[in-house]
Amino acid sequence: MSATAAARVGRFYTSARRHPWVLGKVADWKIPLGPYTPAQIAVAVGGGFLLVKTIGWWSWMGPVPIVGWGLVIWMVRRPKVRGRAPVQAALGWVLLGWQPRGGRIGGRAARDRAPHPLLGGFTIEDTPAPIPAAQAAPSRAVQRRPARAPHPSPATDRSSAPRRTQPIPPPVAAGPVSGVQQLLALAQSGGAR
Repeated sequence: MSATAAARVGRFYTSARRHPWVLGKVADWKIPLGPYTPAQIAVAVGGGFLLVKTIGWWSWMGPVPIVGWGLVIWMVRRPKVRGRAPVQAALGWVLLGWQPRGGRIGGRAARDRAPHPLLGGFTIEDTPAPIPAAQAAPSRAVQRRPARAPHPSPATDRSSAPRRTQPIPPPVAAGPVSGVQQLLALAQSGGAR
């Protein structure tokens, strides 16, 4: 037998091993016809209080309400609500009603963010005509790096002659220009940064 097979242990507890909470003795006094479940104790106390407060209404019927009260106590001795005792079922309903509507995440109530309007806008401007280099302001000119020459193939003869660089084109426009317009002008002139 391997070590992993010895470590696996399965346990199953049947309902015969689950003993419900009951009350059968108070100090040394054994309660007659007991033990009683929490549901029976609640019905006995609540029903007894109700019978005492409404004795003027039912006294003409004789012992019929008291016998009915005893039958109700006997009927709730082992009730089940979807397999659970009535107190646990009632507690489950209370806790369900107490939960936030969206549930919980990390112990805190999960809430959607408050809706807010998403506003935006755009501006359509005409593309300004290119101005000759002599009239353009040098501080606002778009600076471009010269384009790289293609790498020579291995079969080509490498000489020590200086590389020819392409001339820098004149600046695109003078005045305030948006970044999108500058990119469009660069794309139209054939250059790229």
